[in-house]
Amino acid sequence: MIEFSHVSKVYRGVRALDDVSFTVEPGSVTGFLGPNGAGKSTALRVLVGLSRPTSGSATVYGLPYDTLGNPGTRVGVLLDAGALHPGRSGREVLALGATTLGLPGSRVGEVLDLVGLTGQEARRPVGGYSLGMRQRLGIGHALLRRPGTLVLDEPANGLDPQGIRWLRELLRHLADSGCAVLLSSHLIHEVEQVADHVVMIGRGRVLAQGPVAGLGGGRSLEETFLALTSDTDRSAA
Repeated sequence: MIEFSHVSKVYRGVRALDDVSFTVEPGSVTGFLGPNGAGKSTALRVLVGLSRPTSGSATVYGLPYDTLGNPGTRVGVLLDAGALHPGRSGREVLALGATTLGLPGSRVGEVLDLVGLTGQEARRPVGGYSLGMRQRLGIGHALLRRPGTLVLDEPANGLDPQGIRWLRELLRHLADSGCAVLLSSHLIHEVEQVADHVVMIGRGRVLAQGPVAGLGGGRSLEETFLALTSDTDRSAA
């Protein structure tokens, strides 16, 4: 469903991505891990057409995202829950999205139930939402069309323990239903519980990738991550 093929991205002489290659298969969750500044967000922006690669290609369903033709009907994306319009209510945000995608108004209520936002919360302006509520709304917006591919950047930020468990169960259910999920996160323990595969990136390069169970050779995912990214550890400086 998702393929990065030798993707590099250079900003003003700085190589943010360096020959990045990996795939995300249907029916799986792929965790995308890396320290701050590793290039995760840049890679996701390249994938969804917000930034063009200097070389290589990133495709969904074999095509660049911006050539899919109404890609929102096939790919659900959440890169920044803070980008939701603060003056609109949660219900209005979803209703506008549903209209854009040609969906019936009944889908809005279904999504609100799916992400656990009450009717009272849905009527409130998004500007008054907590970060966790914004995340739930953003995930709901990404799921409006029941996409076959889902791209999420740090969706667990701001979620309480119940919310994190809900997200874990939701992503597992979506993958088991055939969805290809690419999940960028700093919560290594949560990724270890939900992901089938992991891609670790540091300084713009892929450091390791493979099934969660065998990636560390007996070490935990956290131990493997810390060992591979030790040269980017800010505390060491």
